[in-house]
Amino acid sequence: MTKKSVNVDELIAVIIKGINEVKGEDIKLLDLREIENTVCDYYIICSGNSNTQVNAISGSIQKMVGKECKEKPWHVEGEGNAEWVLMDFVNVAVHVFQRETREYYDLESLWGDAKITDINTTS
Repeated sequence: MTKKSVNVDELIAVIIKGINEVKGEDIKLLDLREIENTVCDYYIICSGNSNTQVNAISGSIQKMVGKECKEKPWHVEGEGNAEWVLMDFVNVAVHVFQRETREYYDLESLWGDAKITDINTTS
């Protein structure tokens, strides 16, 4: 029996659900598919207010994706200082920032050619 590959739209929905679960803020979905030489199809960017919350968001995403999609990130980095945690799900990269770090690196401007969607969160 072959392993069912997870649908990218389903993966994105579950990642966003994981972010919302621990009140991640300012969620943006960047569609990179029309841009040449990108490492993945989508970026999901969000913010947390402290290193504790950044780690909680990262943990929530990993737990939900593991449970609902039976997937693990291919690579995770930044959990040590938790100013910027990157989770690589191959087609989708998730960036969880503390607000100041996000403003400093400004990935949304760096990838200005991407189609950017604001994700409305439930408060």
